[in-house]
Amino acid sequence: MTTVRDVAIAAGVSRATAARVIANPEMVAEATRLRVLKVVEELGYIRNSVAASLRTTRTGRIIVTVPDIANPFFSHVIRGVEEAAQKAGYAVLLGDTRNEREREEQYADMLNRKEADGFIFLGHRLPATLAKVLARQGGRAPIVNGCEFTPSLGVSSAHIDNAKASYEVMQALYDRGHRDIALIVGPADSPLTRDRLTGARAAAEDYGIVARLMVEAGDFSIESGRAAALLLFARAPRPTAIFCFSDEMAIGALAAARSAGIPCPDAVSVVGFDDIQMTRYVDPPLATVRQPMAEIGRKTVELLLGILTGQQIDPIYATLPHQIIVRESLGRGPE
Repeated sequence: MTTVRDVAIAAGVSRATAARVIANPEMVAEATRLRVLKVVEELGYIRNSVAASLRTTRTGRIIVTVPDIANPFFSHVIRGVEEAAQKAGYAVLLGDTRNEREREEQYADMLNRKEADGFIFLGHRLPATLAKVLARQGGRAPIVNGCEFTPSLGVSSAHIDNAKASYEVMQALYDRGHRDIALIVGPADSPLTRDRLTGARAAAEDYGIVARLMVEAGDFSIESGRAAALLLFARAPRPTAIFCFSDEMAIGALAAARSAGIPCPDAVSVVGFDDIQMTRYVDPPLATVRQPMAEIGRKTVELLLGILTGQQIDPIYATLPHQIIVRESLGRGPE
């Protein structure tokens, strides 16, 4: 049987160095580490006790994918990820998937090839490659989701209670006298759309006026928000309040109101979701739901580190606090 001493002699290093490479490869200089590992493979020692050690070789990298890197919401989440990862000694590899499955799979395959230690995805789809990793490793799979919440995926996640936040926005609108309220929602396959729509409908049902709720679809972008708002302004009755499921769509709705000559908040109130930086500086300043974006990012790293250190096996669903931010775009409904 090949021993550590045999490896050390063949690699031209001390027994202590050979043992260190086997037990803690990241603590040995790269040139020496590669030479020893080559001998390990050649002598067949990899088939015995060192196999487990080699499988846990630390790359010091975490992959983070975002569906739309141009969306300012994600920049704050990524900053939180970066801060927590750096503090833990990890570098972040950032991937912009543009909501394309092929790109998602390309980044996921990097984890499968052990080019990174863990994977955080900020979209709602679990790539097929990661699903296979999850099937093989179960709770040990170093995969975490951020921002969206889908328990059926079976991975830990950090998010807010989107349904509750949406309910509270609708409650604020109803309490201010609004009855003809419109929603500009996101894509139908998004859990964010699902949960926020659930909360909004629940509020409408509790107030007994769900039939007056209007819905137009967008894609979370400024352009889609403007287009949807123009459609709503052509309706009769016209909504006195528009609740958009993202700040960018709300900014588009404000632009639509200006172009249509409908003053906000005198004739229509507009509320967004996220509290990105520009919401404070649009005219009028935008009422919104504040998400703890950086904290969501930090929490995803904390959850991932729990998996990597073996302290966490079962999925953890971390729900972080949100806050309704009242600004000038939120006015009273018609008397």
